[in-house]
Amino acid sequence: MTPPLFLVPDLGTGDVLVLTGAEAHHAATVTRLAAGEQVLLSDGRGGLAEARAGQVSPNRVVFEVLSRRTTERPRPWLVVVQALPKSERGELAVELLTELGADEIVPWSAARSIGQWKGDRVAKGLAKWQRTAQAAAKQSRRSRIPVVAELAATQQVADRVEAAGAALLLESEAADPLSGLSLPADGELVVVVGPEGGLTPDELELFTSRGGRPVRLGAEVLRTSTAGAAALAVLSVNLGRWR
Repeated sequence: MTPPLFLVPDLGTGDVLVLTGAEAHHAATVTRLAAGEQVLLSDGRGGLAEARAGQVSPNRVVFEVLSRRTTERPRPWLVVVQALPKSERGELAVELLTELGADEIVPWSAARSIGQWKGDRVAKGLAKWQRTAQAAAKQSRRSRIPVVAELAATQQVADRVEAAGAALLLESEAADPLSGLSLPADGELVVVVGPEGGLTPDELELFTSRGGRPVRLGAEVLRTSTAGAAALAVLSVNLGRWR
């Protein structure tokens, strides 16, 4: 079984790393880490260390560092623009996107989004998505936590689509299947996931005018909280990330 992963602010350069605070409490009381067990430590930015637990207490865990390495920034950079789902389905979407390889997640206030972040809900929503991405990265043993970007308006999504190496618009009635596309080797690969009601005609026209390409996953119509994850699974195979 793959060792558990814990997050540290910095991997440092010495032979010893000390885990404190909430991560130490989680390691000692939830994971029930014991002295001598091997773990993975990550800074969440691509740095990864293999380590062995020494002294373990609820407030402080001391590790002996066995090795360190840094994973390269992924190419292409997978960006998922996720229309805001309703209630807890937002966290489900972020969890699945993180586990399936998104490098960046952009919450989008689409015209047909059932859930909307306004006022103080913007900061709360972003914080919740960031916590979810962090937890999912730990669970899936990712050394790089996906970036959760600021809430985007439709015009900002259009700008992102135009600047991308390729931008794919998930549309159930699109002629082209996602599985058969040629994909860029570098730059940003943007996937736009619409809300439950789909993209409006105006949104679709705007995004396609900026270079977005409508694509379909299959015959089934997926919910907005799962469609992005399904697309990432296809892309991960086609990009050679899953080998």
